[in-house]
Amino acid sequence: MNRLFDFNHPFFKPLWIRLLVTGSCFVWGSVEFITGAPLWGILFCGLGALAAYGLFVTFDPRTAEHRQLDDQSGE
Repeated sequence: MNRLFDFNHPFFKPLWIRLLVTGSCFVWGSVEFITGAPLWGILFCGLGALAAYGLFVTFDPRTAEHRQLDDQSGE
């Protein structure tokens, strides 16, 4: 069964994309807290924490590179 988020997808290989995805979740969660919507703030900050874990702690750039090469050779 496929996972909900595939953090080893070749799209996430560049560092700036991983930073942008994670940072945007935390920034939007902060905006939600500031505007008085704590439920959405918790949701987006939780997604940011999940993205930080998946994109920085368990991310394997070699797996992403192999998948990218497999995708290119299959065309």
